[in-house]
Amino acid sequence: MKLATIDNGTPDGALAIVSADGSRYLPAAPATLQAAIESWDSAEPGLRALAERLAAGEGERTEGLVYAAPLPRAWQWLDGSAYRSHGELMETLFGTEPPPPGRPLMYQGLSHQFLSATADVPLPREEDGIDFEGEFGVITDFVPMGVTPEQALGHIKLLVQINDWSLRALAPVEMKTGFGWVQAKPACSVAPFAVTPDVLGEAWREGRVHLPLTVDWNGERFGNAEGGPMEFGFHQLVAHAASTRSLCAGTIIGSGTVSNSNFREIGSSCIAERRGIEMLDEGQARTGFMRFGDTVRMEARLPDGGLLFGAIDQKVVKG
Repeated sequence: MKLATIDNGTPDGALAIVSADGSRYLPAAPATLQAAIESWDSAEPGLRALAERLAAGEGERTEGLVYAAPLPRAWQWLDGSAYRSHGELMETLFGTEPPPPGRPLMYQGLSHQFLSATADVPLPREEDGIDFEGEFGVITDFVPMGVTPEQALGHIKLLVQINDWSLRALAPVEMKTGFGWVQAKPACSVAPFAVTPDVLGEAWREGRVHLPLTVDWNGERFGNAEGGPMEFGFHQLVAHAASTRSLCAGTIIGSGTVSNSNFREIGSSCIAERRGIEMLDEGQARTGFMRFGDTVRMEARLPDGGLLFGAIDQKVVKG
């Protein structure tokens, strides 16, 4: 089942169910995705009935629709860093210690705004080190405190694709404070469709998205990393977040930058990783960060070639 939020001028938009190929839709009830995720057990049968009608050929054409992020605002956004190849590279470069064994990295970020997949991204200064970060993410229903990873898997209701924007020149300054990021992490962008895990078939297993995330910068291929090699699956990230508190329905949890150990061959999902490789191999970084007017596109495709989440396709502009 593929869900989207139509931008209707309200803060939370209007929920719709979209056909598998993205060409048709039907308005849904409850009226918003937040309302649906808060009552998922009772809402899901009606939403799946709409999906069946779409599969039978019903629905209105999606041409001309403007999509918001699936959740244009959320009660909670937690981002992990679950790919050790990325973490190990950063630790080597900056001489930092790895996290304690068995403990995933995670921070709590800005959640009152998520940008649509096609909105221009306004940022104040190029010298802040503008970077994209391609990620996968999950949306949960209510998660009780103290769930096990196995229990947490059942609370993952939707999967999403995220561009976690970063301002790299500001991040080290904030990291030295010992508190979380504020200035270095502007609003994330989210691909237009949130999908139920069953849409992925065998590509969803062990709490991981086993698909490549393709990233193009200014029309040129930058990375094609596989989503599967997470040190911690999403179910483990959810359980970690819920260890000492419950998670509200509509909590979004990100994977962190999708990264593979063979990043020299397949590329990267963020500029910082590319620069880190250059520093190790050549003694200095050659690749600059994004400039105003630059574009980035991210997408994930199923084995049959179908576009899973839709595409993030954006331009950075002077804010």
